Amino acid sequence: MDERSIRDLLVGGPRPLPVKHVDSLLKHFGKAIDHFRINEWEECSGRAGKFVEATLKALAQVANIAAPSGRTFKVGTVVNQLGQLGAGAIDDAVRLVIPRCCTFIYEIASNRGGRHDADEIDPNEMDATAAVANSSWVLAELIRYAQKGAVDMKQASELVRALSEKKIPLIEDVEGRFYLHKPKKSAPDVALVALNACYPGRMSKEELVATVRRNGFSEHNARVAVSRIMKLADADGNEQLRVLAPGRQKAEEIMKDAHASGGKRRGKAKRRS
Repeated sequence: MDERSIRDLLVGGPRPLPVKHVDSLLKHFGKAIDHFRINEWEECSGRAGKFVEATLKALAQVANIAAPSGRTFKVGTVVNQLGQLGAGAIDDAVRLVIPRCCTFIYEIASNRGGRHDADEIDPNEMDATAAVANSSWVLAELIRYAQKGAVDMKQASELVRALSEKKIPLIEDVEGRFYLHKPKKSAPDVALVALNACYPGRMSKEELVATVRRNGFSEHNARVAVSRIMKLADADGNEQLRVLAPGRQKAEEIMKDAHASGGKRRGKAKRRS
């Protein structure tokens, strides 16, 4: 089940949602997933907020509520307007259920990085995780509503899961140990993306070699890989490395290539230096 199929269910069901807003909410949902996969927590939460705005605009149109456009649009105002509709005036999914979940997501998106006292757990990561999970639920509920009983919640959840499988991050940090979950990754890929992940901080040359080895490459291949990316890094007198601008651009290209491949593992990574 791809995004186009989800779109068809939302705009072509017995209770169709407005095409303009469906296209927008699917775009923002996809972008939120993309940011989540590469550990861009704040960007993920921000896109989830835009997903909420597009969703509420769609619900407002369904409920014949004149929602302000542009910068005058306020999530809280639309949620209140929907909630003030009389019981039975419209499906409770539109009137209450989806708006309440949207309020929670939007609170996360609007206050990301704020009022947090980060200690052992990255609060932004937890916020993004909650935003993605709840946005997925909202999308499933929108499918159920649009299909008017033709698709139950279990089926709707499965459809969304097929679309959001890629929410598994491509890069992962486990107690300071970096992993790159990219199909057919090379040792230089791992070295450069790992170095970019700690930017603007530095990583020692030996730590970078150990990181590449941890990702399934031999000692020899790891050292060759690190030597190959040295031209893309600044090394201080203690061999502490920091990625340079061309290296950051190259790392982004590596991640874009991983996105294009769907982020799914296809057997063991190909080992090459």
